[in-house]
Amino acid sequence: MNFKDKVVVITGASSGIGLALAYEFAALGASIAMGARTEEKLKTVANTLAARGTRAIYTATDVTREEDCKRLIERTVEAFGRIDVLICNAGISMRALFDDVDLSVLRRLMDVNFWGTVYCTKYALPYIQQSRGSIVGVSSVAGLHGLPARTGYSASKYAMHGFLETIRIENRKKGVHVMIAAPGFTASNVRFAALTADGSAQGETPRAEEQMMSPEEVARRIATGVWKHKRTLLMEFQGRATFLLKKICPSFLDKMFYDHMAQEPDSPLR
Repeated sequence: MNFKDKVVVITGASSGIGLALAYEFAALGASIAMGARTEEKLKTVANTLAARGTRAIYTATDVTREEDCKRLIERTVEAFGRIDVLICNAGISMRALFDDVDLSVLRRLMDVNFWGTVYCTKYALPYIQQSRGSIVGVSSVAGLHGLPARTGYSASKYAMHGFLETIRIENRKKGVHVMIAAPGFTASNVRFAALTADGSAQGETPRAEEQMMSPEEVARRIATGVWKHKRTLLMEFQGRATFLLKKICPSFLDKMFYDHMAQEPDSPLR
């Protein structure tokens, strides 16, 4: 793989999968434009990349704000003159039964996971069309089948899937590649920041992080998927099994998901 002279825009680039993506595409020769809410973290990453010989810029970006997403794209084009890959990675999760959750939590999930993807895609699309480039949505197996106690998360990822699939179809004659990447549980800070029923951050993970796929491995697979122009990227057995079982025995999959999530410490399903 060689992304020399390519420009990659990454949201949620200050930590987790987004941070790993910045380093992965930089190592493959790309110029990097990063967006996230924490400007100081982005500055540190940009300086590290620059020290390694990578052209990198950053823009403080809250993807729930349309004007922030527009500014990220405009500054990228000002700096590099083009966009070849847009990776909509910024995301947030939740952990609460729908019975108990405040509806503002679901709105927050949709604002970040769905509308953040829509805003960035809207302003990047003309440049992606010019370069015949790629749009990537970092989704989840929760976007393939409903995940109990994650209603807002699943809903926002389903919405992302429908949006990006339609963008793919509309641009089928314009050379735009669209890929939906669905990692399984990944060792990142997404569970620490997951929202509870009242909208407060969970603050701790209910899972054994050391047993999960690393952000670096996810980033490598996404880069390979972009290079190979994959449509859907299912990264592990869990995702591939979900995709298959949903077609042949969806009720059994419901039971599997329920039982699996009920085993979490302090699961709201108990």
